Amino acid sequence: MRPKKIPQRMCVGCQQMKPKKELVRIVKNKDGEIKLDLTGKAQGRGAYICKSTDCLEAAFKSKRFEKTFESNIPEEVYESLKKEISE
Repeated sequence: MRPKKIPQRMCVGCQQMKPKKELVRIVKNKDGEIKLDLTGKAQGRGAYICKSTDCLEAAFKSKRFEKTFESNIPEEVYESLKKEISE
């Protein structure tokens, strides 16, 4: 029996590949709504970030979420991300 492969995703902050379970997912659904997806299973376009304030700052400064989702990110999404990462 082959060992189970762990899904990898790239952090939009540090640009490193990490196991999906170690990252926080942000999703943009078909209605254009952008929100935190703590289950990792919500429908839509996803972006991942490490649970690190440094990665969040890097992603925020370089506007990587805006580029990924091709739209502006509401301030409350950043606030909920900061809260989630700092816990």
